[in-house]
Amino acid sequence: MILFCLPYAGGSEVIYYKWKKYLSSLILLDTIELKGRGKRFNEGFYENLDEAVEDIFKNIKTKIVDNEYAIYGHSMGSLLAYELYYKIFNENLRIPKQIFFSGYKAPNINRKEKHIHLLPDEAFINKVIDLGGTPKELVGNKEFLQLFTPILRNDFKMLENYVYKYRKDKIQCDISVLNGKEDHITQDEILEWKNHCDKAFKVYNFVGNHFFINTNIESITNIINKTLLK
Repeated sequence: MILFCLPYAGGSEVIYYKWKKYLSSLILLDTIELKGRGKRFNEGFYENLDEAVEDIFKNIKTKIVDNEYAIYGHSMGSLLAYELYYKIFNENLRIPKQIFFSGYKAPNINRKEKHIHLLPDEAFINKVIDLGGTPKELVGNKEFLQLFTPILRNDFKMLENYVYKYRKDKIQCDISVLNGKEDHITQDEILEWKNHCDKAFKVYNFVGNHFFINTNIESITNIINKTLLK
């Protein structure tokens, strides 16, 4: 069983590295690095979310032909996971056993904030922090912020320019939705995911804000282990 993990806006694959300690040995952790960050720092940014999905699909295509797998995406990674499912489905390839949508409302719900990515750097970062879109501890590191801001800005551009497309065919695998109790996402926005799925649907609420994923690693991986190996 392969578990593909997709990062949040501004994040790289390293956000999932600590999971290796807690995941079952029967689950192979496959972290996805997006362009413009980490080991792909020298590659140009995506123009839009569809381009990112196409890139992810190319990177996992050969791995999903003969292997059972699941997808986990947090925040922006959830939206990538949603669109990736339909890319795989439309290519008539093996669909995932399970998708974990984490820290993100259902894709048909419009973003309340518009054009944040067009703000000047300082206003942009402050707005993202207000929205819970980046860890506050990063703000005091000016050197890191200089590297981080263009990545985050481009990710927000992809999210803000995303256009939801209604699909008649609902997701044909079980889905789990994970949420931080202190996040800005409402329960109605979380429960709306159920309307995108024809199979089993379950919600898990955790203590924490938008970045509950960083403070509940053992609990989250325990859920993944039980879900994928049942």
